[in-house]
Amino acid sequence: MASSADGASSVYEFEATTIMGLPKPIGDYRGKLLLIVNTASKCGFTPQYGGLQELYETYHDRGLEVLGFPCNQFMNQEPGSNEEIRQFCRVTYGVTFPMFDKINVNGPDAHLLFRYLKNQAPGVLGVKAIKWNFTKFLVDREGHVVARFAPSIEPEKIRPKIEALI
Repeated sequence: MASSADGASSVYEFEATTIMGLPKPIGDYRGKLLLIVNTASKCGFTPQYGGLQELYETYHDRGLEVLGFPCNQFMNQEPGSNEEIRQFCRVTYGVTFPMFDKINVNGPDAHLLFRYLKNQAPGVLGVKAIKWNFTKFLVDREGHVVARFAPSIEPEKIRPKIEALI
């Protein structure tokens, strides 16, 4: 696994911890189209879980994986434990796509995967920092970041990009 985000050539070089506490190499998703999202349960954008689940259900059989990474860095909008987050997502939005351990996406403790994603696809005006919950990164089947979407972009609006890559 990559020890830094700087020398990596794809997302497949990273590992994350599932919401159930198990290590999961991102390389296990090799050959899949990935939509990687930092999430939160108490945010104005939280209803996007429903749209993400809809994309997952529509395109999973054709190779899309949605990967959710809870983050509590934005106004403490993800205060719960992993189990509370898992239950909330499943019960409230029917989430069945893979969810991961709560992480930081900015700052010195940012998860290496998100450091890589931000470097590969900076935001508006080249800003690398993630501004808020539900920032989305689309990764092609070779593990390369092809697009970054602001939190205000609804999952449904990403459908054309998914269709083009699926």
